[in-house]
Formats: sequence, structure tokens, C-alpha cells
Amino acid sequence: MNSQPSEGRETVLGGEIQAKIGQHLRAMYDDVVRQGVPDRFMDLLAKLDAAGSTKPGSDGDK
Repeated sequence: MNSQPSEGRETVLGGEIQAKIGQHLRAMYDDVVRQGVPDRFMDLLAKLDAAGSTKPGSDGDK
């Protein structure tokens, strides 16, 4: 069994299919954006920021 992609062969999607995929991706993205960031996640980020700022010598540079 050959797991390598066939060389010289390219799959081409029609314009209608590409447009439909684009519509679905935009709808999914818009849904995720509308959901926002959960409060629990924001609390966790705040705790991580606070913990990072209390470490000696931590100025954010790496």
C-alpha cells in the first residue's frame, strides 16, 4: 500500500463547490465568533497572567 500522494495528479474543485465550502466555513466561523470567550477561560487567563507577573525576573521577554 502506497501512502504517498500520487505525483502529477491534482484534484480540482468546481467553482460552485468552492463557493459552497466557503459559505459553510464562513457560517461556522461566524458562529464561533458569536459565542465569545467563556468566563471560565477568561478567569484562567487572568490567573495565568497574575502568576506570570509574580515570578522573579519575568518581564515577558524570551
